[in-house]
Amino acid sequence: MSNNLLDISNLYTSIDNIEILKGLNLTINSGEIHAIMGKNGSGKSTLAKVIAGHPSYHITQGNIIFNGQNINNLDPVERSLQGIFLAFQYPVEISGVSNADFLRLAYNERQKADNKIPLDPLSFLDLINQKIKLIDMKPTFLSRNVNDGFSGGEKKKNEILQMTLLNTKLAILDETDSGLDIDALKIISANINALASNNNATIIITHYKRLLEYIVPDYIHIMKDGKIVYTGDASIAKKLEQYGYDSII
Repeated sequence: MSNNLLDISNLYTSIDNIEILKGLNLTINSGEIHAIMGKNGSGKSTLAKVIAGHPSYHITQGNIIFNGQNINNLDPVERSLQGIFLAFQYPVEISGVSNADFLRLAYNERQKADNKIPLDPLSFLDLINQKIKLIDMKPTFLSRNVNDGFSGGEKKKNEILQMTLLNTKLAILDETDSGLDIDALKIISANINALASNNNATIIITHYKRLLEYIVPDYIHIMKDGKIVYTGDASIAKKLEQYGYDSII
């Protein structure tokens, strides 16, 4: 029996009538970590947004099959409830909404989607206080507005906190390592590794091998001109660091 979690075939997508993904193919099985690398403008972040259902991107050809279902026409909320999580390269600030309220509402929506009982505020507070200790976040972050005034590292930790709460099946990390000092990188990497299991998968989009020294991928894919042009194992990262993309593509 196949354990394909994500199967993208011959995917073409455009934004404002500009074609960005051009016949992309990618298969990810449960239990795997895949890294996607490539020069600026190769389509890496576009791929992340298209999988998550960003409404500005239009699929003109091909299919995205997630957990056995075609999700081409599902909106971002439906995809999220099915277990797709996108950690943004630049997490947005949401004024007037406390982190605690935001996280509890998101968690309870996922609970309802899984036919589980939502948590009341006090029960959720017990749960979230356990989670924030794991990623070295201070409890005061819960009372602050979502990402409002957070440093780059704090915003990224907040993304990982959301990921831990939402029972994520497919985590897409779009340059999670950007703006992180080495201590934050180690903490976030440890949490990503701890969440990895045979029941989920992770896509890491990055420019640098630094993150891949802490989260070792099963496969590294190189993108160019909107498609994957080369796939290899984790050793590719070192070669890219030394010799650049032209050495491979």
